[in-house]
Amino acid sequence: MTSRMDTQSESQLSQAITLIDEINQQDPNKVLIDDVSTPVALIYGQRMAKVLSDFIPDAPLALSIACRAQHIKRWTILRADYPMGRTGYLTWRKDLGAMHADLAMDVAKSVGCNELEIASVGKMIRKEQLKREPLVQALEDVACLVFLTYYLTPFCEKHTPEKIISIVQKTWKKMSDAGHEAALKLPFTPAQTQLLTKALS
Repeated sequence: MTSRMDTQSESQLSQAITLIDEINQQDPNKVLIDDVSTPVALIYGQRMAKVLSDFIPDAPLALSIACRAQHIKRWTILRADYPMGRTGYLTWRKDLGAMHADLAMDVAKSVGCNELEIASVGKMIRKEQLKREPLVQALEDVACLVFLTYYLTPFCEKHTPEKIISIVQKTWKKMSDAGHEAALKLPFTPAQTQLLTKALS
């Protein structure tokens, strides 16, 4: 899966990051990062890129673009605009994935990616053939690792232990063996470690 980028690919990725971040900078939803108000979609893309660099240091161009654009312009499709319940939730998630994929493919095309790379970006973000396609699974692993690294703690502050165990179990099922290995190396708190042990037992 991995192959070190050549100079052209590195230049394309740099251009893609600029384009994606310019869009995500417009997110009206903000979070405090080191006391600085930061757009939610922007910091998410940066976190995806950081985890990818640790998980797959020599990630190919298409995967790198897909990770950065995983939540591109996410704030424009609201959960509140869909019916309550699982069907509404799944429809919302599908529509989000389609939008993210289309925008990310546009970015990939604009920076000169070839047709195979452009299609791959869309396939990854739409999660097509998850568990069967290595690049699609790699993106899912990165997203799960981002959740466990950056969002598990605030999630734990808002939900019951039973809910936390349930979400960890669901997250774990989405991940590959390599993802599991990386997750087990994360610096969880003692309380989180106890919940993880229960979830995975």
